[in-house]
Amino acid sequence: MTTRRLLGRLLGAIPTLLITWTVVFGAMRLVPGDPVLLMLQGTPISDGAMDAARAKLGLDRPLVVQYVSFIANAAVGDFGDSFRSRQKVTGLIAAEFPFTLQLAFGGFVIGVLLGATLGVIAGVWPNGWVDTLCMTLALAGLSLPSFWIGMILIQVFATTLGWVPVLGTGFDALILPAISTGLFIAGGLARLARNSIIEVMAQDYIRTARAKGLSAVRVVAKHAMRNALIPPLTLLGIQFAVLIGGAVVTETVFARPGIGRLLVLAVLEKDFPVVQGIVVLTTAAYVLINVLIDIAYGIIDPRVDA
Repeated sequence: MTTRRLLGRLLGAIPTLLITWTVVFGAMRLVPGDPVLLMLQGTPISDGAMDAARAKLGLDRPLVVQYVSFIANAAVGDFGDSFRSRQKVTGLIAAEFPFTLQLAFGGFVIGVLLGATLGVIAGVWPNGWVDTLCMTLALAGLSLPSFWIGMILIQVFATTLGWVPVLGTGFDALILPAISTGLFIAGGLARLARNSIIEVMAQDYIRTARAKGLSAVRVVAKHAMRNALIPPLTLLGIQFAVLIGGAVVTETVFARPGIGRLLVLAVLEKDFPVVQGIVVLTTAAYVLINVLIDIAYGIIDPRVDA
């Protein structure tokens, strides 16, 4: 990807970020409930003290002023202090983000390995019992709720067999959450990879490679896979970005720390700075990953940048 095109992609992402940040800002203000009352949890307080608390949090300012302040601060990575804990939002997110990143990366690796394997096998031998079996497994991973899969994994491998712990933040405690997360990625990737492989295997250059006497493994690995990677790559980029901000169900089932659980608690408590900070982080990650996908396109197939 040329520098000019890269800058164009980054500049083109600015409207997306502004729209997303504006929506979350407005949505949090529309949710019923007063953040100060939620902080007090029923503790009696005078009207004067209530007004002073609102002023301290900046909630007494006009919405336009609050919005402009939020956008200006978000642009430089300053999200203020949490209403609830009075800690820096950046510190709270920094403490939780590594756990979410571990889960996202673990689920991503498992999803890619399993999904690519099923998709390639089904694409190389389509319309047979192998294809049916692979796609059935892929459909199951795509359709079954992640919380249900998580509970089954806990019951079988943690409770009954005792192979891995349910709770914790170490590598062994990451295995089951990563599998639960990765199965969903594997399902979608397998179906897309199968279709890509079937389409590529029907091209003239593949028939030429076969006519030269190349082995089936070499034809698939050297000739077919390179051109079949682009559609699945788009899905993987989107899925990884979703994992960063959407692992709340898995984190809840396995009682793991992470920004997903932090986000849910912040929404329930109307902790505006925390919610806004997490949304800014996840949308920025989504944009960055899409830019990286564009760069990968050019590496896999230079004709994309032509």
